[in-house]
Amino acid sequence: MNTAANTLSFDQLHIDIGRNASDDFNPFHDPQRWRNVRRNPFSGPIVLGFQLECLIAACVERYRDSNAETALIAELGLRYSCYEFRFVSAVLPGQRLRIEVQPGQVKEGASGQLSNRVRLFCNDQLAVTGYKRESRAPLYLQELHNTAPANLAIAQDRDYLPGSAWFLKRKYLTTSNAKNFLCASLVEQTRYIDEIAEKVDFPEMFPCALISNALLERAWRDGHDFEAQPMIYLAHRLCCDRVAVAGMRSNTALHILTRPSSDAAGLTQFDALGVLGADQTLFQGRIDLQAL
Repeated sequence: MNTAANTLSFDQLHIDIGRNASDDFNPFHDPQRWRNVRRNPFSGPIVLGFQLECLIAACVERYRDSNAETALIAELGLRYSCYEFRFVSAVLPGQRLRIEVQPGQVKEGASGQLSNRVRLFCNDQLAVTGYKRESRAPLYLQELHNTAPANLAIAQDRDYLPGSAWFLKRKYLTTSNAKNFLCASLVEQTRYIDEIAEKVDFPEMFPCALISNALLERAWRDGHDFEAQPMIYLAHRLCCDRVAVAGMRSNTALHILTRPSSDAAGLTQFDALGVLGADQTLFQGRIDLQAL
């Protein structure tokens, strides 16, 4: 088991950079508006969920590099990068973080998997728990893979696709936003993007983080009151195509589609689909939220 240094912590500047880089305008993260959130149980702005996941993903990568696990991904032909995280409690600025990564478990057979269990502790209390898995086929919502609706490039941004429950938010990837999101997530940016070394590898969690903006834009379009009807993340299950990730470039159009999956007993689920260019699936997954 590997334990990351327990001196990690976020401050408000990290939160501001992270929400600006991903266009996340949820008042939970705003240094002023958090006070307006009805029945807010948190004593200040909270760190973005995708920020925490970006940090966790980087810790898993470092662990695998140090424990001869990274080579297994190519050796076993594991094309898909899968994240399954459950949020137990929020993280606030100044709180001490510690991340534990368990040794990878290999599952043989046609599906093939490398799986590491991970846990993030905040002030020694569990905050995020879950798994980082690699697989030969998408593990979540496989039926959505390569099913992008036609004509996304000309579809209306910030609106529903005609005759569909899918809501479209179009974003354009930039290296500057990706670097800012990495820094905001306490991740050394040159591991992914270093112009002097002519290296530009977008981190997987950056385009996934844009799902938050897509969901907020959808809620705004539907007249949702973010302060009177606050919602928080409960879980993320996301699967990224490594081949598509490797092909991401600055100014590439990313079409983020969201649609309701279910809504019962205060739990709201959304399916999310990320499409690069005209029709290349970048990610698919399910987001669980709950009203406070």
